[in-house]
Amino acid sequence: MNRNTVQKPELTYYLMKKLFSLFILLFVCHAAKANDIRVSNGTLGEQNTAEGYRIIEFDLSWENSWRTDNLFPDDGHSAGNWDAAWVFIKYSADFGQWRHAKLHYSGHSTGAGTPATLDIGVPNEREAFHISDNPGVGAFIYRSEEGSGTFSTTGNKLRWNYAIDGVADDAYITIRIFAIEMVYVAPGPFWLGSGATETGSFFAGGETGSTPFLVTENWNGCIQNIAGCLWGNSTTGNSTIGGPGSLNPDFPTGIDGFYSMKYSVSQQQYVDFLNTLTPSQATARAYTGGAFRNGISLSDGRYQTSNPFVSNNFMTWMDGAAFADWAGLRPMTETEFEKAARGPAAPVPGEYAWGNTSAVRATGLANAGQPNETATPENANVNFMVGATPAFGPIRVGAFAFGSTTREASGAGYWGIMELSGNMWERPVTVGQDRGRAFTGLHGDGTLHPSGNGRVENWPGNGANGIGGAIGSGFRGGSLNDQQIELSVSRRFSASIADESRFQNYGFRGVRSLPSAVMNP
Repeated sequence: MNRNTVQKPELTYYLMKKLFSLFILLFVCHAAKANDIRVSNGTLGEQNTAEGYRIIEFDLSWENSWRTDNLFPDDGHSAGNWDAAWVFIKYSADFGQWRHAKLHYSGHSTGAGTPATLDIGVPNEREAFHISDNPGVGAFIYRSEEGSGTFSTTGNKLRWNYAIDGVADDAYITIRIFAIEMVYVAPGPFWLGSGATETGSFFAGGETGSTPFLVTENWNGCIQNIAGCLWGNSTTGNSTIGGPGSLNPDFPTGIDGFYSMKYSVSQQQYVDFLNTLTPSQATARAYTGGAFRNGISLSDGRYQTSNPFVSNNFMTWMDGAAFADWAGLRPMTETEFEKAARGPAAPVPGEYAWGNTSAVRATGLANAGQPNETATPENANVNFMVGATPAFGPIRVGAFAFGSTTREASGAGYWGIMELSGNMWERPVTVGQDRGRAFTGLHGDGTLHPSGNGRVENWPGNGANGIGGAIGSGFRGGSLNDQQIELSVSRRFSASIADESRFQNYGFRGVRSLPSAVMNP
């Protein structure tokens, strides 16, 4: 499974130009992303003042890309799968605050090189594009044909509607182009629960606690211990499933498919996020305590990290929600978490994200802090704690994967999403609490509340000042500070715990529903 990504610094480009001038001032900053994805040769191209748009051109590449029409030929599912880049743009007009660029529904194109497809994503994928109310907030770029290896395209084009953003024709513009590696999770049925009785695990209502629940399009979202509904095993003093009820009709269960970040948020990704916020917003969102391999610090008004390739920890739910809103993503749901790990395959009792119950714990690091940081022993595939032995901290994202490692050896979920078991807790939306059940799957629009909070309707914790709480969220998948039992895909002991704290094992991973709403108005 050729899905290793050796983390290398991305060249983040600042494009600054007076829109009517003949000169472009190009500043290059070695601001490393969490992975090897690279945006380069960015330019401000064609300008149309009559319609108020500008074409932004750039090159895009990443290693170990793939697309296949049948991911596991022997499992009988014929599941197509690929990785992708989610590309979005931030701009500063006349040296003002960083803002999110609104993209048009058309006028975009992929460049020369790897045959590719480009899909525009909007905040509300259930409604059509609208130039101001439901604009393009980013683009997926991915292989259009089967293949694997390095993805590389030159001269990609995105159409920025600068006039609707309130930018004058002759403004001085600084632009940053961001790219995040994502993985496609195909639509279709899947199982919740493993057939065992892991704490809190899902099962089919009206059956025993060991009967998995098959999610199909016929499920109406009912949560109840009766036939046709989803239910969960009880836990002592911790009601992970809550009372009977139902999911919002727009709750993203996973049946319709989605894209997930290939890795949890890295420290460099988080630093890049902080450096586009106002000082007060960044202060609300930053952790600079320096514990457990967190290397983020503030110097001369700019955030940096000594561990750019390592998973970002000490993230609250509010931090993760703000990052997702800023990037045009959304939180994952806990039903999507199980589909991300298990895929359409039949469940295995007690299984981890890689589909079996065999786990080799990382006990140390090789090349610590470097782009090629890996775990020791060499056959380690997960980062968790044994007994009372403290973990060394989070590991580099993607550290368990090597060029052609298997799903088990790399610790990958069915689709190629990394570290769903161990390292950082996943922070999904829970189905065991009313605020979680009300989630409608809207995406961020790139703009935060002045407080630094995300501000998307019906996200857990949303209030008058944005997402300032965590009710409706929970934890899945275990972490570096947890026992091996917590790694199980189906275990839900902490699935409904609304924790607002910062801890060394709290990270975040964003997702997006499949782009479907962009159309001619």
